[in-house]
Amino acid sequence: MTVPFLTAGLATPHGFFTRAGGVSTGQFASLNCSLSGRDDPDAVAENRARACAALGGPTLVGLFQVHGPAVVVVDEPWGDDARPRADALVTRRRGLALGIVTADCAPVLFLDAEAGVIGAAHAGWRGAAAGVLEATVAAMERLGAARGRIGAAIGPTIAQASYEVAADMRDAVLAADPSHARFFADGDRPGRWRFDLPGLCAAALARAGVAHIVDLGLDTYAEPARFFSYRRATHEGAGPIGHQLSAIALG
Repeated sequence: MTVPFLTAGLATPHGFFTRAGGVSTGQFASLNCSLSGRDDPDAVAENRARACAALGGPTLVGLFQVHGPAVVVVDEPWGDDARPRADALVTRRRGLALGIVTADCAPVLFLDAEAGVIGAAHAGWRGAAAGVLEATVAAMERLGAARGRIGAAIGPTIAQASYEVAADMRDAVLAADPSHARFFADGDRPGRWRFDLPGLCAAALARAGVAHIVDLGLDTYAEPARFFSYRRATHEGAGPIGHQLSAIALG
């Protein structure tokens, strides 16, 4: 079966995978690619293999994601049990696919084609506010990339219309930068706001000097047949769920 994925015009193999095309069942159906959930490990391994095959067969390298700003430079692949605790990866090595998993947080893929440097970042609100995207650009620059040549693509993530938050989360984001207030709109209830995560990510990328920014504009919460969504599952009392993979490799 051909595994479907979305692309964003980056001139290298890359894909924002959906939940379709895998072998997992139940709440994890079907292309769950998370190594940290409660799904059958053999099913997850098959799902990840299918995704890599769809991108041309690179070796997939991932992280133990922790919602922070740490970035890892990948020189050699590591085993799944040796994943670093970080939220972004960069490399200039061919044959590797840099992968991150999400279920509402923003997946962001990066490319400087001239320098042959790629990156992938997991940007939830904590990581985005803490600077994970700016840190990814800086790490790419240290490998020879130029900010003015980097293209970045924001994949499927929870949209502002679906993301109502309370004061504690808003206060934490504003503590990082008071100008982030522009990413909050009034919610439906007193003391609630709707948060624009992809907007914050796009602004962070622009501030970091990224030349070309694409936002696919797809809301994970609003498309249950297409995407996993942690918030939707929480609202529905659905229990554990899967995560979709986003990955990029050097062509």
